[in-house]
Amino acid sequence: MSQLQEFGRIVRPTTIIESRQLSDRLGVRLVIASETFQHTGSFKFRAAYNVASRVPQNLLITASSGNFGQALAYACSLLRKSCIVVMPANSTRVKVDAVREYGGQVEMVDVRVKSRQDRVAELALEHPDAYIASSHDDPLVIEGNSSLGKEISALSPAPEMVVAPVGGGGLTAGIILGVEQSPRKIRVIGAEPLAGNDAARSLQAGKIVSNAAEPETIADGARNIRLGKHNWEILKSGLTVVVEVPEETIIQATRLLFDLANLKAEPTGALGVAALITRPDLFRGYFICCVVSGGNVDPGLYATILTA
Repeated sequence: MSQLQEFGRIVRPTTIIESRQLSDRLGVRLVIASETFQHTGSFKFRAAYNVASRVPQNLLITASSGNFGQALAYACSLLRKSCIVVMPANSTRVKVDAVREYGGQVEMVDVRVKSRQDRVAELALEHPDAYIASSHDDPLVIEGNSSLGKEISALSPAPEMVVAPVGGGGLTAGIILGVEQSPRKIRVIGAEPLAGNDAARSLQAGKIVSNAAEPETIADGARNIRLGKHNWEILKSGLTVVVEVPEETIIQATRLLFDLANLKAEPTGALGVAALITRPDLFRGYFICCVVSGGNVDPGLYATILTA
């Protein structure tokens, strides 16, 4: 069996959801590509499995707020490899526990004192034979994520726009590559928290612009300092625009997905729907696919969101 066939056998197809209520509320024709039912609960498994299965090293080290960490831990367990995941001290408990349950070793860091990447660099010196796996800035990550774009472009009819969360840019870069072969032109729109709007500012400046520190946003999967360099080469010409979403709108979108689509999404996963709420003028009249990137959310936080 080829590596491509093995990838297709392991990775679950995305779940396509149509909600008349949600479409009517948002005023667009909408389908949702939900990765909440992917292995480990997010799209990150596509990237993590592609990385772990393609590199020869038996130890992989990464930095993650949670989703890539647990995806890599699970992928490594399937391939009989091991991994170390550096996570912020404020990571949601459900994600920390999941990394450990999948067999990963967790290193917690206070990002106000030391960045995740600094700790990864220290571990790389301690384990010179390990593969340092970026959660987003790696050609193998982008390649794994492109499988989602290919699935979306194969929909009949294909959407005119895909709206997806932007953190480090690995998801949107992959989607751009994945939809390139579609006979129908599909525009890719990014959605990111206003509190961490480095992608929008980068697109406007024509170069990578960094956040001063890890953004304080409820969308923990988008708490990145900057876009990845490999991603930027794709995003700078492939992204149509990045919509900057206020925190209250992220919460509203998370609640709408539960109320109108019966879908549990983490706040980062709801960024696409939040973009439709924030900029309705941008999407009116188009057939939209919103990518809900994951559903790993702390139960206490989720209960607060639903009852706020």
